[in-house]
Amino acid sequence: QVISDGNLTTSVHKNLTLHSSWAIQVESKYGFYIGLALAIFSSFLIGSSVILKKKGLLRLVDKGSTRAGDGGHGYLKDWLWWAGLLTMGGGEAANFAAYAFAPATIVTPLGALSVLISAILSSYLLGERLNLLGKLGCMLSIVGSTVIVIHAPEEEEVTTLAEMASKLKEPGFLAYAAILLVTCLILIFFLAPRYGQRNILIYLTICSVIGAFSVSSVKGLGIAIKGFFADQPVLQNPLTWILILTLVGSVTTQINYLNKALDIFNTSLVFPIYYVLFTTIVITTSIILFKEWVAMSVVDIIGTVCGFLTIILGVFLLHAFKDMDIHLGNLPHVLQNSDQAPAVKDDKNILIEVDNSGMIADDKPKVFMIYS
Repeated sequence: QVISDGNLTTSVHKNLTLHSSWAIQVESKYGFYIGLALAIFSSFLIGSSVILKKKGLLRLVDKGSTRAGDGGHGYLKDWLWWAGLLTMGGGEAANFAAYAFAPATIVTPLGALSVLISAILSSYLLGERLNLLGKLGCMLSIVGSTVIVIHAPEEEEVTTLAEMASKLKEPGFLAYAAILLVTCLILIFFLAPRYGQRNILIYLTICSVIGAFSVSSVKGLGIAIKGFFADQPVLQNPLTWILILTLVGSVTTQINYLNKALDIFNTSLVFPIYYVLFTTIVITTSIILFKEWVAMSVVDIIGTVCGFLTIILGVFLLHAFKDMDIHLGNLPHVLQNSDQAPAVKDDKNILIEVDNSGMIADDKPKVFMIYS
């Protein structure tokens, strides 16, 4: 028995309204923690994926195939490399979702956890050395990331694609994007063919600069996905497809040059440097695009800068002394040897240098004459 069609329609409308308001309340209360958990999970997956891809590249070298750094693509036939790629895809998907819930300046620094994971796994699975200073560097990276999270700036609210398009059209961001694009083209077409295999910064800078476009696309697509579930016509908006094409192109370029860097250089060296460069550019992009630092206090600004400098120090310790055999067991012996090491002699400070190795010790007085 139908009592009233109007009541039925009103009831459905109320249910939809309650469902939407409930989702908004959950996102407003727990969105930060959801983004934080997704970012941590993403770091574990990405850190593990680097090891899998590196082992796939090493197996390619053992078979005598052309290295990825020399333009070879034999790794595409290796299942271990594909396992690493799929793991990285899962990590990037979790990272994608994290950017939709939390600001980029919170999500990106948590990539220090992936530095820790890749460094530890590479020492056990790839035979690469991780000494005491490297472990301290990992801990400093985590501490710096924690400080950044505590003092992270609040992102300006952007809830629709129209607002995102307005941000992207601002002159400041357009000039910044143009500089990044020109820099990337110079690196790819002029510097990479000449110095890419000798200088680790070439390939990693390309990946990091492209990362500014990929992260901006991810943020925009996160807004589009939210709008899609809110029954907004996001598929009819050209910006959605522009963001998708930008994301696909940037991620493909990042994977290509990251493979070349991993194939040529040490993993414990590649990943930390890539993290520092990528994080720096992403934070700068977020500041310019979303005006995150406008409402920050001086204490939060200083805390954010100090946290990032702590991460850089940790990364430096992680790779600068990677070839030194230093661990807790031999630390006293290393310190003792350093104390007994002969002093470096400077000719400007030496008046007379006497070799006593061939002299017989006696008690006769010795007279030395100095001529100037």
